[in-house]
Amino acid sequence: MSLLAPRAHAFRYCPRITAAAAFGQVSNNIQHRYLSHHLHTSFITPSWSRSWSSSSHRHATAAKTDTPPIHEKLPDPKKVAFRFREFDLNGKIFVVTGGGRGLGLALAEALVEAGGIVYCLDRLNEPDKEFEVVKDRLSLEYGGSLNFDKVDVREAGNVDRVVSEIAGKHQRMDGLIAAAGVQLVQPALDYAPEKVMEMLDINYKGVYCSAQSCARQMIKYGCSGSILLVASMSGLIANRGFTSSVYNSSKAAVCQLARSLAMEWGQIVDGKPIRVNSLCPGNILTPMVEQNFKDDPKLRASWENGNMLGRLSKPSEYRGAALFALSDASSFMTGSQVSSHSALALPEPN
Repeated sequence: MSLLAPRAHAFRYCPRITAAAAFGQVSNNIQHRYLSHHLHTSFITPSWSRSWSSSSHRHATAAKTDTPPIHEKLPDPKKVAFRFREFDLNGKIFVVTGGGRGLGLALAEALVEAGGIVYCLDRLNEPDKEFEVVKDRLSLEYGGSLNFDKVDVREAGNVDRVVSEIAGKHQRMDGLIAAAGVQLVQPALDYAPEKVMEMLDINYKGVYCSAQSCARQMIKYGCSGSILLVASMSGLIANRGFTSSVYNSSKAAVCQLARSLAMEWGQIVDGKPIRVNSLCPGNILTPMVEQNFKDDPKLRASWENGNMLGRLSKPSEYRGAALFALSDASSFMTGSQVSSHSALALPEPN
């Protein structure tokens, strides 16, 4: 038997002492007697060890009946009021365009989990089945709520009306995620002029009008809010093999729109800002992208081989970026691009 080491080693020789005893679940007098005895004893005798272990086991068992296991305990709300309070969205009101499915729904879900009351606007007649699954889960576990309204962002007057009604109901407007967008993969020489305007109506005009409508309500109700415009990495670079010149340039316009609005609205709410940033995701596996893969079976492999992680991203991998941008955690960030993607890798030489 070795000499007793400092206090840190005391529990090693009594394996039956539970984690509860180690972390103070056993009464102080037992711990005091145990530690005092050890600090003045050179050796642990087998008989003492058996006797003490039996006693400690009885006390630890009693303690278990009064308190849950350590791994199941939650922090005392009186002692720990908030964890990461900068991310708390409790009671705040948000609009997410394109929130009926895909990326928009994933970002909306994150806001609800942080306590936000979220309204998803989408031109779908009914939200995707995934929406209902998410809504049912969130309604049971979190304080926020997930709601759906059929709205086409191309109809500026309708967007303005719905946003005004939402803000009027709650007497506030705190944020927007403008995620509504469409994509068409087609060589530039084949692009019909009318298709150009169709895409810009949604990808640029729809984003612009959504931001405008929400900003008006923020100003009306004195809310220093945050707006996140969903762009794309394809708005920042020439995305090799992605022949969608109108989509790419529409997303570049969204990046510049975020900077311009951030400049105009930096002190617009009684000297406080409406912050505006853009999110530039990489290649995401969404219903829209899956359709692209059906049209061009080789496209998926090209995209996967072209980035450093060798795979496509999932909508859920952008939740953190959205929560950061819409919360006080990013209170000194505006006019910025949140570039959240696996950087493109150069092809290996032949």
